[in-house]
Amino acid sequence: MGLPTGFLEIERKDRPYEKVEARLKNWKEFVLPLPPAEIGKQGARCMDCGIPFCHNGCPVNNLIPDWNDLVRRDRWRDALEMLHSTNNFPEFTGRICPAPCEAACTLNIDDNPVTIKSIECAIVDRGWDEGWVVPLVPAKKTGKRVAVVGSGPAGLACAQQVARAGHSVTLFEKADRIGGLLRYGIPDFKMEKRLIDRRVRQMEAEGVEFRTGVEVGATLSVKSLLEGYDAVALTGGAELPRDLEVPGRELDGIHYAMEFLVQQNKRVAGDDEARAAPRGDCIGTSNRQGAASVTQLEVMPAPPARENKALTWPDWPLKMRTSSSQEEGAERDFAVLTKRAVGKDGKVEALECVRVEWGKGADGRMGMQEVAGSAFQLKADLVLLAMGFLGPRKPGMVEQAGVALDPRGNVAANVVDYRTSVPKLFAAGDMRRGQSLVVWAIREGRQCARAIDEALMGTTTLPR
Repeated sequence: MGLPTGFLEIERKDRPYEKVEARLKNWKEFVLPLPPAEIGKQGARCMDCGIPFCHNGCPVNNLIPDWNDLVRRDRWRDALEMLHSTNNFPEFTGRICPAPCEAACTLNIDDNPVTIKSIECAIVDRGWDEGWVVPLVPAKKTGKRVAVVGSGPAGLACAQQVARAGHSVTLFEKADRIGGLLRYGIPDFKMEKRLIDRRVRQMEAEGVEFRTGVEVGATLSVKSLLEGYDAVALTGGAELPRDLEVPGRELDGIHYAMEFLVQQNKRVAGDDEARAAPRGDCIGTSNRQGAASVTQLEVMPAPPARENKALTWPDWPLKMRTSSSQEEGAERDFAVLTKRAVGKDGKVEALECVRVEWGKGADGRMGMQEVAGSAFQLKADLVLLAMGFLGPRKPGMVEQAGVALDPRGNVAANVVDYRTSVPKLFAAGDMRRGQSLVVWAIREGRQCARAIDEALMGTTTLPR
């Protein structure tokens, strides 16, 4: 550690945003990067703790103190190599990860953590600008063929690692473009899609073959994959949305959030989505579309303004957070239960709601009770259901594969060898663990690639 008192001498400074009135006029990213000199100062705030809890807070176990110090010493290219040793796509996580590493930072005990996420993003962005990010082509090929199904972060990480081990990799994606949730579930103002396209070009140069518009389990059978490849990785994500089972659900104007986001992302990409069906960011998207008002309902009670650090640190805390999109304009209402949707001529016009109170029942489990006399009606022209996902869709690929499922309905596989109950078939990412973070998907994709390489070759040099 070169600057033992850096955290005492240098104030935390994070990336600023463009002003709301400016950023609502377009779909471009609005986070403004810090100058390299300032990033170096922020890296100097890292104490290089004896036990760096940020390592455990980060799902891919980024070597955070190491590249913080390298940036402090202006050794950016070395920092990039260190960053890429644990994370295939830091430009993704540097933009959309909620940064559990910062929650685990020792300085977060005083609510003043190192700006880890901003430093990570600055390292990889400079690496691309300087031309340091190049294809890593394996010295020799193994002759083994691997299929990866799904091009979200888990599938991309798995495919890239398997290709670098020398195997021939084909990645199948049912959509028209590569990226999965990254492409169609995350608005461009949070992460521009040129970043995905850039990585795809790198991976193609490394030997990965991409096949879009191919839905495994429909246009291509699982059986044919197992017959034609030495190993198959299922990384199709958790696409089964949680529904709102209330009277009036069938009214026009009530949509799953992902349908809404896909539609807008296609429009931004230049597609004609005039009448396409409308987890991501519905608030920011709605504001950019010119919504008169946006109201976000949550059935759970409002979280505390601050967490109890003595009880939660270094784990991810439950506390009130306000996103950049919520700052742009959204009313939040907690402990609200939707009872029914009402409309006219088949079109939704309002939601009938009631307030609830939460408490422990006789069995010790939390439950809710309606508050007498608290019913109210909320006018709505569009209702978006963003209540999370229940696991992978079963019809098609999962049912056709005949794999065992865990109690939550995910594809059953452990985190040691990532094998499913079907020989040659592996699973990783949200399809295996359920709805989670992009950074967890990258971790699982990398680990699954290592498991596949070891299964095919008897040994592996790929990192976990």
